[in-house]
This record gives sequence, C-alpha cells and structure tokens, in this order.
Amino acid sequence: MTGTVNFDEAKCVRMSLYEASIRVKHECPYRSISERYPDLTIREWPLSDCQVLEITSEATPTDELLKEIDQLGTVLHESADEDGYHVVTQSCLCSLEESIIDRFEKHNCLYQSPTIYRQGWEHYTVIAFDGEDIQALLGDLRSDREIELLSKTSISEKQVPHSMLAPVDQLFENLTDRQVAALQLALETGYYEQPRKTSLRDLAEQTAVARSTYEEHLRKAENKLLTNAGQFLRLVTATTTSNPLQVETTPQEEQAAD
Repeated sequence: MTGTVNFDEAKCVRMSLYEASIRVKHECPYRSISERYPDLTIREWPLSDCQVLEITSEATPTDELLKEIDQLGTVLHESADEDGYHVVTQSCLCSLEESIIDRFEKHNCLYQSPTIYRQGWEHYTVIAFDGEDIQALLGDLRSDREIELLSKTSISEKQVPHSMLAPVDQLFENLTDRQVAALQLALETGYYEQPRKTSLRDLAEQTAVARSTYEEHLRKAENKLLTNAGQFLRLVTATTTSNPLQVETTPQEEQAAD
C-alpha cells in the first residue's frame, strides 16, 4: 500500500534521504481504542483487502477490552503470560486513511508500515527524498488535523529500512490456507527453535491429517515463503561485497562481476 511516488530521478540522486516520524489524530476505531486503553499498543500492517493487527498490553485485559478486540476481526493468535497480553487479528474495519496516504504520495514521501496506534495517536513513518517535501507534507496535514513531527533524520540510501522492500502480502503469495496453517502451528509450538521443542509426528497428531500430508503442507509452505523472500534478500545483499561464509565464486559469477 505504499503506492507510486512521482519524483525526478536526477533529484533523487542529488538529494539525501530523510526519515520522518509523525503522529496524527483522526477518527478511526483503532485510534479510539488506543485512547480508551492507554497501555495498549496496536500495530497495523495493510494487506490488499484487509489489515493484520498486532495488539499488545502489559496489563491484564478487561472483559470490555476483550470484547472490543473480538469485534475487530478474526483472531489469528492470542496469548497471555508474565510479559502481558498479545493478540494478532485480521481486520477489515478500518484501513489506513486514504487521504493520509494520498498526501504522502502527493509530496513524494514513501509510507513505511506498520502504523502504530497508542494513547489516542496514530504514528506514521515516511521516507522522503528532500527535506522540503517533508515540510510541505506537514503543512498540508496541519491544515485540517492535529499533527506533530516526532523526528526527522537524514539517512543514507543503504539505510533505507528493509521492511520497505517486502510487503507482508507478497511474502505469503501463493501459499494455500493449509500451508499457512501448517507453518503457523510449527512456529507457535517451537518446531523452529534450537533445540526443537516438537517433532513432525507430534505436530501432525494435533491435526486431522496424516503425518506425510502435514509434512507436505509444511515443506511446500517453507519453500514458497523462502522463494518469495528470495527477491527481497537479493535486494538487501546487492550492495555488499562481504562474504562471511567464504562461499566459492563460480566462473559465471566472476564473469558477471567483471
């Protein structure tokens, strides 16, 4: 949901990059909940037709709060321990405010997820190619809403956050519901921890499918996830010349480097 930013390529080369953190108030169910429950933090990642919300609280949630969270959408994960309350939901109640995103793009600023809702404010982070673009954006937003600039930092091109390269929906593209469920079960029961806390046999016994079927779903999910992430991994490592594992360079790679 970052959209398309229109900017002059030569201008991008000459100018530094800037990262700005702003907070805004507008009417949204997520912001309203964070205002009523000040110890609550909501992080929102936009997908193509819905949002994934990560909701955390250090305090034990009240029955009223649990009821409100349940009304937001489908609960994907929920846990409570000595570190507090944590829930992940898939919601379609309130997308990112379109006028905000449109204004980011209008002023050549790239939106970086997640949006964070806390204590009645919604927090956005943007990347800009010119400090003047940020000032113009702030002036535009201040014309009709309450807004504060929390920080503005000059960064190098190599410091652009990697999270901008990998939208969540693209990472899980082409995974079936069963493959995602198999991956989620394995992750939440410690299959990927070292040492492993469970086995494929134990995982399969928690489902209604045979071990071989469960393993097939899991392996296909792993393969697709890594394949989808591969294109972003190449972008992350494209500018580095380090070789920490001392991987041997093939003749084809040497020729390409030349």
